[in-house]
Amino acid sequence: MPQVVRSRIRALHGPPPVAPLPHRFRSLADREAVAVLHRAARVLLDSLPELTDRLVEALREQEPAYRTAIEAEPAEIWQEVHHSLRHNVASLIQPREFRDAAHRTSRWIGETRAEQGVPLDAVMHAFRMGGAMVWQDLVDDTARRHPEDIRLLVHVAADVWNFVDEHCGVVAEAYRQAERRLTWRRENQQRLMTAALLDGTARIADLPDAAAMLGLPVQGRYAVLAVATARRAPHGTDRPPLTLPEGTQVLWHTAGDTELAVLPLEAVPAAAHEALPCEGDADANGGPSGTPGRDALASVAADLAAPPGTRIGISSVVDGLASVGDARRLAETALRACPASGGTVLLDEHLPTALVVSSPGLGTALADRVLGPLDRLDPSDRDVIIETLTAWLDSDGSAQRAGARLYCHRNTVLNRLRRFEQLTGRCLTRPSDAVEVSLALAARRLLGG
Repeated sequence: MPQVVRSRIRALHGPPPVAPLPHRFRSLADREAVAVLHRAARVLLDSLPELTDRLVEALREQEPAYRTAIEAEPAEIWQEVHHSLRHNVASLIQPREFRDAAHRTSRWIGETRAEQGVPLDAVMHAFRMGGAMVWQDLVDDTARRHPEDIRLLVHVAADVWNFVDEHCGVVAEAYRQAERRLTWRRENQQRLMTAALLDGTARIADLPDAAAMLGLPVQGRYAVLAVATARRAPHGTDRPPLTLPEGTQVLWHTAGDTELAVLPLEAVPAAAHEALPCEGDADANGGPSGTPGRDALASVAADLAAPPGTRIGISSVVDGLASVGDARRLAETALRACPASGGTVLLDEHLPTALVVSSPGLGTALADRVLGPLDRLDPSDRDVIIETLTAWLDSDGSAQRAGARLYCHRNTVLNRLRRFEQLTGRCLTRPSDAVEVSLALAARRLLGG
């Protein structure tokens, strides 16, 4: 008996008919062939438990994705298969009475398998296996009981397989809808959990669940990056235009105009640690090197690639997932210490500047107190003194190097510095005054005024 046959196509005359509604079952076989199908289907309904046993066993042997579910919940799977077969076989006999119930069963199976994580291909295979087994039983029963009618089943074969395809479509659509809901729910839960960690509102008792959901260790070293771009990313973009070293794992979260990135330092590629001094070794200046976490963070900061105008603040290293909220605040402090023109500020390397931006009121007051006398000068004259003072401090107090930066003689630099001291009453060789001047310049640059 061939398994695939063509149904008869009746000749149509006159204007073309209106297209049928989707999922409309309309048999092309004659009344006698349909009667043979109904008779065989009624026999199949009477032996449904035995058919269910055979289908469940076939699924166990041929479909690995179902094997685990069958072994874990054999009774539930048996009832599900029996329920589906009963409605579908009954639909072959009385489509109007059972079609909706059969569709509901197929939709429920599709949704349930999606929630269980059974692959859609496996679900489709299971339905087609059931359709093939039902068709074969219809053929075998007719051949055994009424062999003279076996030829009539040829005319309903296409209709039976169209019915199977219809239910495969119902299952697939229900599966995909459930999958979309699950994906949205999972992503929403991840966003909420990430926000709670960054806000510092996550409960200690929830940390293990958060770690499992986000794929992060509860105990470990973390840092947070705060990124502000000159141009906002297009709607729907998952992350800002920032390139991290290859292989670096990061968890992004949007907070207003700032993009935040949780960086688990254990996930930084091993290559990031190469050529870095080990903990306890001496650094280039003869002092002890930083911790491995700081070394990895410094390596990431050095390898960041971002468009011009992007401002990036990087927190200090913190211990444990519970401290990610502290790291977020440190990263935002580092971001405020970034120049308006863009750049990357690693907090541990700019702590004095971070102190200034942490208290804008005090920073502005310090700038007014130290640099206020310069505001009485002509703006161009004032800017020259501030530029010279900044270059001298950036050159570690070397008038020679500052002059090279400013394209002027070292004596010119010294003259301008002396004028600053005369106007402000500060002595740049006095350590306390030098600290105040440095902080005041940072406050004027970052806070304005």
